[in-house]
Amino acid sequence: MVHGTLEVLLIGAKGLENTDYLCNMDPYAILKCRSQEQRSSIASGKGSNPEWNENFVFTVSDKATELLIKLLDSDTGSADDFVGEATIPLEAVYTEGSIPPTLYNVVKDEHYCGEIKVGLTFTPEDVRQRGLPDDFGGWKHSH
Repeated sequence: MVHGTLEVLLIGAKGLENTDYLCNMDPYAILKCRSQEQRSSIASGKGSNPEWNENFVFTVSDKATELLIKLLDSDTGSADDFVGEATIPLEAVYTEGSIPPTLYNVVKDEHYCGEIKVGLTFTPEDVRQRGLPDDFGGWKHSH
């Protein structure tokens, strides 16, 4: 089993359905990977095309097969509205190491309701535990 860190670059979303009829939505994202949950900042007044450009780091094993991103509209004084969600498969990032920013469909009640742009990087744990490389400090051991 592979353990490591999954870095998620949440870039932004576009074409979201505006759930706030009076003014632009204030969207934010909840990122969930198995039992871990992280939350983005609120893109105040950004409506249907929010941008975050935020990084989130999860500790994962390859048993975590997907990342769920829920988009909500922050409403002052009432419950936050559910805008939609995207499920991002993680198998590819375990084999490739990184996935450049890609658009994923945002769905609500099985209907397409926009896109979210996310980049992924996976760093296996054993790389970090090996310590410093041989040529650290500019010299190599002579064998």
